[in-house]
Amino acid sequence: MKNPLPEEEYKKREREKDYSPRSDYFRDQTAIIHSMPFRRLKHKTQVFFSPENDHVCTRIEHVLHVATIGATICKGLNDFAWELNPEMAYAIGLGHDLGHAPFGHAGENALSRKLGKKFIHEVHGLRTVDKLCYNGKGLNLTYGVRDGIITHNGEDLQQELKPAEKTNDLENINDRKAIPSSYEGCIIRFADVIAYLGRDIEDAYLANIIKPEDIPKEIKEVGAKNGQIIDSLVVDLIKTSKNSDCIKLSDEMFEKVETLQNFNYNRIYNHPTILNYRRMGENIIEELFDYLLDKYNNNGKDYKKYKESELDLDRQFGNYIERYEDLYNNEGDIPKVIVCDYIAGMTDNYALNAMKQIKIPKPISFNSK
Repeated sequence: MKNPLPEEEYKKREREKDYSPRSDYFRDQTAIIHSMPFRRLKHKTQVFFSPENDHVCTRIEHVLHVATIGATICKGLNDFAWELNPEMAYAIGLGHDLGHAPFGHAGENALSRKLGKKFIHEVHGLRTVDKLCYNGKGLNLTYGVRDGIITHNGEDLQQELKPAEKTNDLENINDRKAIPSSYEGCIIRFADVIAYLGRDIEDAYLANIIKPEDIPKEIKEVGAKNGQIIDSLVVDLIKTSKNSDCIKLSDEMFEKVETLQNFNYNRIYNHPTILNYRRMGENIIEELFDYLLDKYNNNGKDYKKYKESELDLDRQFGNYIERYEDLYNNEGDIPKVIVCDYIAGMTDNYALNAMKQIKIPKPISFNSK
């Protein structure tokens, strides 16, 4: 099975690159890995906020899981005469969550309220790789990888998915309705679900939110541990899709995945402990937004005022605006967009530190006798 668009369409870049012994998609992988937003993922929430336990999944581990699962599915289908590119899937997997705000979906909800419109991390992910990396220059990724990032939508569980038959107009996508234009993009949407379902259960064990005996029988039939769940879903997806023209799960497995997803939502994501942290995260993001918006409305582009502030947050925010001045001037200099971009790029730890700065005064320094 081949993709609906010619191969050269998926490899198009905004700016042509010189020859390299690396393949197009391997170059995208390295560009993503070396970017600052990718590095920040190690301190961004997956489900559990700012975990001190190194064994709890953060956003960076999640994207690595998604990348490897996606590449594995491509290789498995290629054994049955499909013509997929595992390197393309891996690159999409690495980059698919670069648009996430701190505190996961809590940050997303808070930014939506402050913007007065939906903050969609998939859409912001494309903005991140196209405009917010390297001080406005972007990563210059291939169309296929950019398309996969903005259309990944891992929260929308579907039994089967087939690529869009025409090129997506990426710059005009502003919701989660778009379908990937490649099989690799479709595979990453499944890989996203496969990666988080089992892992979130294991982390919930560590947090004492659920116990092994709480897991329904239908879920245990998929797997008792994360590795078993991943293996069961990947094998089923390959077997069910190999003689088809779409990527899909079997009827039996899809029903079990629905049960698994519902269990996670009911017992983990909506657990009182998680909801409490979610509210905390939303409050932090909203207060930071108000503070920085007020700071920008008062200081504008008077960078001297930012630099003279006692707060690191003010100075760093001023440095950020100065670095991205050309980008924001070209976009009409919209204060809420500037503040949103800055906050969305924060890690959990940086957001917490910023909150301390604006809420807790520095200790008074006394002269020693």
